Amino acid sequence: MSHAETPQAASASTLPEGITDPDYKPLPGRLGNLSVPQQHALETFKKELADEGKFVPERMDDAALLRFLRARKFDVVKAKEMLIGNEQWRKDFGVEDIVKNFEFPEKHEVNKYYPQFYHGVDKDGRPVYIEQLGKLDVKVLYSITSEQRLLQHLVLEYEKSKRERLPACSTQAGHPVETFCTILDLQNVSLTSFYRVKDYVMAAASIGQDRYPETMGKFYIINAPWAFSAVWSVIKPWLDEVTVKKVDILGSGYKETLLQQISKENLPKDFGGECECVGGCSLSDVGPWNPKAKTGDATHGA
Repeated sequence: MSHAETPQAASASTLPEGITDPDYKPLPGRLGNLSVPQQHALETFKKELADEGKFVPERMDDAALLRFLRARKFDVVKAKEMLIGNEQWRKDFGVEDIVKNFEFPEKHEVNKYYPQFYHGVDKDGRPVYIEQLGKLDVKVLYSITSEQRLLQHLVLEYEKSKRERLPACSTQAGHPVETFCTILDLQNVSLTSFYRVKDYVMAAASIGQDRYPETMGKFYIINAPWAFSAVWSVIKPWLDEVTVKKVDILGSGYKETLLQQISKENLPKDFGGECECVGGCSLSDVGPWNPKAKTGDATHGA
């Protein structure tokens, strides 16, 4: 599987350090494949942030700034507004405190009624994230935890991905890995249950889109009911072509498609793969970021 499109012209930026994959070709808008206007926008973005005292070195390397620029089509004014808003949200939501102090002892119980977990990597080296909305039992879920705690745990996992999962995947792949491969399982989804948890789902989606932009690599919605597919066919023409290419809406015959992107060793048996992690795949957090995780097979490489 190819990693990306071939750049159309010489890049105005150099490749980042540490690349060992000889076949790596960055997508447009990434380091190593920036047009002259894009490179200029990046330099302007950094300078304006520094001049205004808004630059935070540990969170604002070039790759991170480019995610915000891509999210706003390299409009520096809009990208800066998005980034500054993100910094304010981090303070308001208490992100650094969550990273240092948040604990989620109800994780094993929550997993029974709303599994959300990272598991291995896809064939492009991206972490695979799986969410089983069909197992949702809202009444029991909210007797165990709260919407706020679910969101705090979500943010903790995003931060862990940014600080641990993506760097480990980049090292293993030999090239920058900035995005995720997501599987959303809608098997047996009840509209009633979904409606009762819609506030959480919408808040979670907003956090992903607005606070951790440009992290969607591939998005598979599996066991999608006919109505869902019909709605998607209506809204798809209105969406950005790049986004549309990342999303696959699949019914019950999804296994072959998933295995084209994810090796059978990395895909849980429940989804057509061969992995049976010790203690259950949904609790293993197996991947290059967690070498101590125990699996039921030999390897979880790409």
